[in-house]
Amino acid sequence: MEITAYKPYIDAEFESLMERIYPPRVCVDNETYQDCTLIKVDSANKQGILLEMVQVLTDLDLVISKSYISSDGGWFMEGQCPPTKIKHHACITPLLFHVTDQLGSKLTDDSLILYIQQALCVDRRRGVSKESQTSLHREVRPPYASTDHTAMEITGTDRPGLLSEISAVLSKLECHVTASAVWTHNNRAASIIYMEDGFQGGPITDPKRLAHVQEQLENVVEAHHGVGERRSVRLTAPAPGQKTHTGRRLHQLMYANMDYEPCQGCNGGGLAHRNNCTKIHVSIDSCKEKGYSVVNVRSRDRPKLLFDTLCALTDMQYVVFHAAVSAKGTMADQEYFIRQQDGCTLDTESERHKLTQCLIAAIERRVSHGARLDICTHNRMGLLSNVTRAFRENGLSISRAEIGTNGDRAVGSFYVTDASGYEANPQAIDEVKKEMGGSVVVVNKSPGWTPKTSKTPSVGSVSRNSSGSIDEEKPRLSPGSLFWSQLKRLSSNFSSIRS
Repeated sequence: MEITAYKPYIDAEFESLMERIYPPRVCVDNETYQDCTLIKVDSANKQGILLEMVQVLTDLDLVISKSYISSDGGWFMEGQCPPTKIKHHACITPLLFHVTDQLGSKLTDDSLILYIQQALCVDRRRGVSKESQTSLHREVRPPYASTDHTAMEITGTDRPGLLSEISAVLSKLECHVTASAVWTHNNRAASIIYMEDGFQGGPITDPKRLAHVQEQLENVVEAHHGVGERRSVRLTAPAPGQKTHTGRRLHQLMYANMDYEPCQGCNGGGLAHRNNCTKIHVSIDSCKEKGYSVVNVRSRDRPKLLFDTLCALTDMQYVVFHAAVSAKGTMADQEYFIRQQDGCTLDTESERHKLTQCLIAAIERRVSHGARLDICTHNRMGLLSNVTRAFRENGLSISRAEIGTNGDRAVGSFYVTDASGYEANPQAIDEVKKEMGGSVVVVNKSPGWTPKTSKTPSVGSVSRNSSGSIDEEKPRLSPGSLFWSQLKRLSSNFSSIRS
């Protein structure tokens, strides 16, 4: 007799009913702590609720220094000894976030607080009201994929010049790129490109033209790949009411591209080593008395770290029942009590090994390599093709890119190395600046990256002071955020796609 595993079924209407019975309650508290704003959320317990909440806050470029979640009616608060247990209804999941802006200040803007309350509350399915979006006086990044643009997703092996050839084909086919995001990691690449019809504007809806564009792009990608190498090209017309979160989708594409396979954390033993090491540490243990697997992650702190970690857990179909996240100095500690969606824990070594690899990959993907070039220029047909061609012709390879347009303006950030992954030649960067035109700001090194040619610590690297203790410089702002803030002073009429 064949025995099949039981997998619980939860009707979507029941989930909706639970949200209507227990609508989220949001409290923004600026009184409890002097150095941060406390955001408290009580919400119906459901899969992915923590990721949803964190996504709202990270899209606003807010910094989460601590976070807590518990979904079984009990919540142990902030390391108090003995812990104080706060009772909640069994169907309610309490969430707590310690939040500041990018400058480390509390959230005092009333329009921002109202936006957060609406985005986290029961209205999140319908979205934030237009009045709140208008009064916010800032762009929420990343915006979801517009329903007015055609989306193209490409995954495969990272090859120098691939993005340049793809954008050249799109320009030749009169497809105007309105936004693009590219990630590379462990010799794998994923990109999402939003575009519109260069002839008539608006999305490309003609099935024959969509098929022709996809065929041409598949030829380009195939030419850059060997036999048996994984690759994919997917072109989709916009679907009304369907939203795709750019950063969330990039994580899914990289996971499907199996970029996690080469990942290894630090295996050094001992508490002293773990406390002083800046590499990624992942440990997975069992909590048999409660039926959980306990995942502990220690790594460098950086913007959107919590979001990236939760994306990995969600993509692998794990449910977070309890979590405690905190950052101290330049390091961050995350602890999760999880089960698989079928209620099982991680019982095999292969399951624990794969989860370890995927968590490390999710943390590493956003750590960009190379010099960063931030551009602001006139939006025009073939702009991405011209920019990437300039990089390719000067021997530079793009390790990560984000570009967006609004009206007649285009802004973007490109991280570049030489074709072998080494530090980019400054003369090559100067040549690119001349060819691009517009405003170009060069940031010599990206946080947390040590060039292969350098034997000295780079920005965000480890050094020892005279007493022998470790000094580290923590990047205060997310990649590109300094540039975005500078642009706000220059113009209020353009926006960008941020991952």
